[in-house]
Amino acid sequence: METCQQYRIPHSVFRGHGDGTWTDLDRRKALAYADYCKAVCPHCGTRAEEWDETAGGDEDAYRATSHRCIGCQLLADKQKTVPDGDDGHGVKVFLIPTSVHAALQLARHQH
Repeated sequence: METCQQYRIPHSVFRGHGDGTWTDLDRRKALAYADYCKAVCPHCGTRAEEWDETAGGDEDAYRATSHRCIGCQLLADKQKTVPDGDDGHGVKVFLIPTSVHAALQLARHQH
């Protein structure tokens, strides 16, 4: 349903059926998915029912773990070099492939 929402297509079309019109079942699925998404915590991605034993959940349903993303680490390190105040306003930090960076550097030195 996430893909259907992203492309704004009926579930029946995603499955390779139908003529592109929204059936009653497609609408019910889309509304149910929207309700499901509203119940998902934007921070951790879980739903309260998953933790609530009275709703069939389990307080041990998930374990917290950590993962270091090297890309995020590089972004955070570079972000520290952005000046505070007016000099830093509008400065964006993002990742580009090394090959693109090298090509941009070469182009700068040629002009």
